[in-house]
Amino acid sequence: MTDDGAPLAQRAARSPALRHTARAGLFGYALIHLLVAWLALQLAWGPGRARTAGRSADQAGALDVLAESPFGDGLLWVLAAAMAGLCLWQAAEVLRHHRTVPEPGPQRRQALVQVVKTVGTAVLYGFLAVSAARAALGLRSGRREEQETVRGVLAWPGGQALVVAVALVVVGIGVYHVRKGWRSDFLDEIDLGEVSPALRTLVHRSGQVGFVLKGVALVLVGAVVAWAAATVDADSATGLDGALRTLATGPLGPALLTVVATGLAAFAGYLLARARAPVG
Repeated sequence: MTDDGAPLAQRAARSPALRHTARAGLFGYALIHLLVAWLALQLAWGPGRARTAGRSADQAGALDVLAESPFGDGLLWVLAAAMAGLCLWQAAEVLRHHRTVPEPGPQRRQALVQVVKTVGTAVLYGFLAVSAARAALGLRSGRREEQETVRGVLAWPGGQALVVAVALVVVGIGVYHVRKGWRSDFLDEIDLGEVSPALRTLVHRSGQVGFVLKGVALVLVGAVVAWAAATVDADSATGLDGALRTLATGPLGPALLTVVATGLAAFAGYLLARARAPVG
């Protein structure tokens, strides 16, 4: 991209309306993590097993919870708009910071990696916006639909290899989250300049726990999906829900699910801290 688009990208990224919408989107994304954590705890302990029997313990299940709440459709439309704004904000950040490609070398590699990460994040937010809108329209997708999709892909020529490749990408994203949390590489995404030292420490440690444990959960998801592809078992290849249900069947299932839920809740804390003052 040339510098002709620089002023427009700068104005878009710094637009108060877009930044307020991005803040709402981060609040919404935090809410999704908190609801998935709650569903994981329900799956882990006692009566929750029956309540989650027909609801997936993932973002689709979180949207179902919102849909079944008072003013559910309105909440879902607000969430869809907020996530769409968050997607646009991330897209504006790409245009703002990566208008030109550096000369060949480490800087180019670093810039390209950052572009891929930011675009991937924007796609995720866009997917959540569409999912929320579909849920508001009553077009919900649950465990059965995901199983049918995976079963169809596995039936393609080379379908197993494709699903394994996707699983390995998920594992890679999980490892990246663990590394990012362990090294505290997320601190430049949060404006903590005006908060107390105690709150700064709390946000720091919560972010570390959230990134590391969410990364572990993603590695688990990738491993379960890869195993399902290798054994042609589409019933268990349903993303986070399938991974959590696989965990739940083990002797340490409730304890492990509680750890995952804690990590998701801690990651929600990081998102709430970032929503205070979104940093690109």
